[in-house]
Amino acid sequence: MADNQTVQAYIDAWTHSIESISELVAPLPEGQWNHATECPGWSVRDVVSHVIAIELELLGDPRPIHTLPRDLRHVTSEFTRYCEVPVDKRRCHTAPEMTGELEYTVIRRSRALRNAKQQPEDEVRWPAGPFSRQMPYHEVLRRRAFDVWVHEQDLRRALGQPGHLGSPGALVARDLLIQALPKVVAKLAGAPAGSTVVVDVHGAVEFIRTVRVDDSGRGSVDETVPLAPAVQLTTDWETYARLACGRIRPETAPVKVEGDEQLARRILENFSVTP
Repeated sequence: MADNQTVQAYIDAWTHSIESISELVAPLPEGQWNHATECPGWSVRDVVSHVIAIELELLGDPRPIHTLPRDLRHVTSEFTRYCEVPVDKRRCHTAPEMTGELEYTVIRRSRALRNAKQQPEDEVRWPAGPFSRQMPYHEVLRRRAFDVWVHEQDLRRALGQPGHLGSPGALVARDLLIQALPKVVAKLAGAPAGSTVVVDVHGAVEFIRTVRVDDSGRGSVDETVPLAPAVQLTTDWETYARLACGRIRPETAPVKVEGDEQLARRILENFSVTP
C-alpha cells in the first residue's frame, strides 16, 4: 500500500525533472529546437510538446483537433498516433511559444498537485490513448515521474548537456524498470524453467538484481546473486535505461555478456519495455 510520503516522493521527482526540462530549453535558439532526439521522428520541440500535452490532459484540458499528415513513418500504431496529434499540432510553434506554454503548464500542474484531494490508492484516469485506463493515483504519479525523467534525458543527449543521471527521477525509473525484468526474461525472452539471469548495473545508479524463473516459467526478481547464473549482463546505468526505454538497439549497446549467448541475445532483443 502506498502512502502520502510515497506520493510526495513521486511529485518531488516529477518536479525536479520537469523544472530541469524548462531550464534546459529556456535559452535555446530557434535552430536547436529542431535537433533530432532518440525518440523516432521526434525533435527537441516534439519531445517538449509531448510532455506538455500529457500534463494538459491530466489537467483535464481537451485534446486538440488535428489531422496528421500521411507521411509520418514513425506513426505505426494507434498509440503512436494518439501521441503524435498534439506533437504535430505544435510543430509550427516558435521557441518563445514553446517555453511560454511549458512554463505555464508546469505552474498549473504544480498547483493542481498541491491542491489534489486524491488519496494514494484512489482510482484515477491514466491518459494513454488506446491504453487509457483507471489506476491508483500513486501509480499515475510514478509513471509521470518516470516519463518526464526519460524525456529529460532524451533532451540532454540531443543537446549535448548530460546530467541528472542520479536524480530523484532516475531512482523512480530504476525501480520501475527493475519491476519489468521478470517479464523480459521469463515471458518475452523465454528463459527456461530453473534458470537465473543476473543484471549488474554501475554508474550514477548502481544495482545488482537476479531474475529467477521457477518451474512453471514465472519470473521473479531479488537481490541475491547465484554462483553460476545462466546469463550475466553488465552495463552502465545510462545504457541500461536507454535499452529498457527503446532508445538504442542491443547490437550497438555496450553490454558485457557472460554465459548463454543465445539467451542473452533474446533478453537484449526484448529489453525495451516502454511503448
